[in-house]
Amino acid sequence: MTATETSQIVASRRPMIRRRSAIPGFALTMGVTLTILSLIVLIPLSAVALKASEQTFPEFLQAAFNERALTAYRLSFGAAFIAAIINGVFGVLTAWALIRYQFPFKSLVNGIIDLPFALPTAVAGIALATLYAPNGWIGALFAPAGIKIAYTPLGVVIALTFIGLPFVVRTLEPVMRDLAADVEEAAASLGANRFDTILRVILPALGPAWLTGIALAFARAVGEYGSVIFIAGNMPYKSEIAPLLITIELEQYDYAGAATIAVVMLAVSFLMLFVINAIQAWARRLGQ
Repeated sequence: MTATETSQIVASRRPMIRRRSAIPGFALTMGVTLTILSLIVLIPLSAVALKASEQTFPEFLQAAFNERALTAYRLSFGAAFIAAIINGVFGVLTAWALIRYQFPFKSLVNGIIDLPFALPTAVAGIALATLYAPNGWIGALFAPAGIKIAYTPLGVVIALTFIGLPFVVRTLEPVMRDLAADVEEAAASLGANRFDTILRVILPALGPAWLTGIALAFARAVGEYGSVIFIAGNMPYKSEIAPLLITIELEQYDYAGAATIAVVMLAVSFLMLFVINAIQAWARRLGQ
């Protein structure tokens, strides 16, 4: 037996020494974390589910999937999906311009991107409704052609696009910074044209972050309330979103019905979190 084999056997028989953290207190911090999560997240969500479970199963189905609720789901999810796709396209272009080019007032444009994060949603809704109303600055341009933007599903899409754009841009920016311009030059030196470079070099590198940004924008738009109710018109079976329907049920003291619709929205939110985590896990595997 060689000296190397002997040392390996001795090392394998030594008791494993538990590595200690530089900052102690794991039990305390984990306890505080679980307590805060329980009080702020788990208990309220459990209360919603328990309130919805007070109904019988047929009553639950009736409250969750009646015609008015289905129309609200279609508008909320459909408008959120369309807005996320729009943000996916323009978010890439915006992030690319901010990262790769220098132009006047770049800092101002970069700050405006974050405006939906800081602006109260009610203020955003009033501003959008004022602009896109038939007598507004932008709505008046389309009114002669018979195109109505405010108080229609189109207005809902515009509001959701407004609040979702920063999620795509800010998710893509770190990846674009890490994507060196030398990669594009190398592709060009190998004979690739601009379309091939975008399709085969840039987009595959941006793909996971791009999909994550779209998923985040969609998840944010599904639950949006403040910026939508002012521009939607809130007409049942036409421009009524699901969060507004929950509020209406509460005002009518139908707490079980409101909780039922909330449970459906909660299930979709968990599904979106699963999708986002799956995309991030896929991105980590690609990076290894």
